[in-house]
Amino acid sequence: MAAHQEKKPSEERKHKSTQNGTQTSQVQWGRAWEVDWFSLASILFLLMFAPLITYYFIMSCDQYQCSLIDPLVDLLTGNKHLSDIWNKTPGLTYRAAGIYTLWVAFQVVLYVFLPDFCHKLLPGYVGGVQEGAVTPAGVVNKYEINGLQAWIITHVLWFANAYYFHCFSPTIIFDNWIPLLWCANILGYAVSTFAMIKGYFFPTNAKDCKFTSNFFYDYMMGIEFNPRIGKWFDFKLFFNGRPGIVAWTLINLSYAAKQQELYGQVTNSMILVNVLQGIYVLDFFWNEAWYLKTIDICHDHFGWYLGWGDCVWLPYLYTLQGLYLVYHPVQLCTANAVGILMLGLAGYYIFRMTNHQKDLFRRTNGNCKIWGKKPEYIECSYMSVDGTKYYSKLLTSGFWGWARHFNYTGDLMGSLAYCLACGFEHILPYFYIVYMAILLTHRCIRDEHRCYSKYGKDWKRYTATVPYRLIPGIF
Repeated sequence: MAAHQEKKPSEERKHKSTQNGTQTSQVQWGRAWEVDWFSLASILFLLMFAPLITYYFIMSCDQYQCSLIDPLVDLLTGNKHLSDIWNKTPGLTYRAAGIYTLWVAFQVVLYVFLPDFCHKLLPGYVGGVQEGAVTPAGVVNKYEINGLQAWIITHVLWFANAYYFHCFSPTIIFDNWIPLLWCANILGYAVSTFAMIKGYFFPTNAKDCKFTSNFFYDYMMGIEFNPRIGKWFDFKLFFNGRPGIVAWTLINLSYAAKQQELYGQVTNSMILVNVLQGIYVLDFFWNEAWYLKTIDICHDHFGWYLGWGDCVWLPYLYTLQGLYLVYHPVQLCTANAVGILMLGLAGYYIFRMTNHQKDLFRRTNGNCKIWGKKPEYIECSYMSVDGTKYYSKLLTSGFWGWARHFNYTGDLMGSLAYCLACGFEHILPYFYIVYMAILLTHRCIRDEHRCYSKYGKDWKRYTATVPYRLIPGIF
């Protein structure tokens, strides 16, 4: 479930070859062809319980002031039955359906029909038509990078309405939060199901499809590598970046507006959450072209994991801190607020500079300086399914010499800062750091398994040179 990404640790160039012996390892590039029992059990668990976990967290705030324990106590003691909780839960409304339909349609219009102009106005920003990484079948897709533009237009209209037009209340998202949850679930399941059917009957590129003969795994992890409608509507890029991540900052603004409405002020903790998460969102869109080289685009197929995850899991669980602060406003002392801000900014600096070093190394083919020195790297190669041989360079200098996924370390520092802004009265806001630690650790292992399958003995040389995954000297 996307929004936190791992950059492919390589610089790639192409060289034609027909060495069939090396193609064997390429079979494992991307998601699996076969499913072991543990993977199947994990997938069944997520399919069954991820929607319930999302509902439970949102319901706990709506009915129990964000307590995760009180609903269980009520059920176990017989004070309430499941039907009582369900009957108090707001249902799908025409208003919420209309809001959500207009929202998604507006983002589709901005994505498909409005070519990027920001790259012509903003120095250093890379937008417009960009090429993605080579797919396992040897295809290089082109993308219209216009996420920053969509974010700016959306937020300009949001603030224009809030201060001038007053067509709707800035609290509209919070006020319809649970009915919008049902809309997001409908879209998430619909697009995931459509993507699976499309993979079977009319794939964009049949050579980039993978089938395991296990329905649940294929539904969860996806069949098509880059499902598209027409030339430009790419499912992975759209659903990873829009509508969920564009909405992230709007959701937080709606929470802040609700706090102002209820208490007559916006607390410094709410401001911290809005600022720190806003920096992350803006960073995502400023570097959207770089995102084309991340694990979500380069390795993951498009299934329920990305489709439902980006529609439901991301906007609902990544914004728990702001939701919590609506019910429990926290005014931090100056020292704590400054400390949390510094932690969040330090985490962002590590996250951004680590990725910048990798991107600089990739763009210059290693002809650059990192920390004032010529970068060190390991040469490696791999084969695509069409017999084309590609050469890569795995960077071992700078932050990438400290740990193989040091950008994740910065990500975790930022995630912890979001949670600390909420104080220690409830555990709900801390779900995010626990989830991110599990997610990113799993991604480390998953990505390294893929890289080993892809690069073989060259990957062993790399891990011997950079032995730690996240924390130098520890893990």
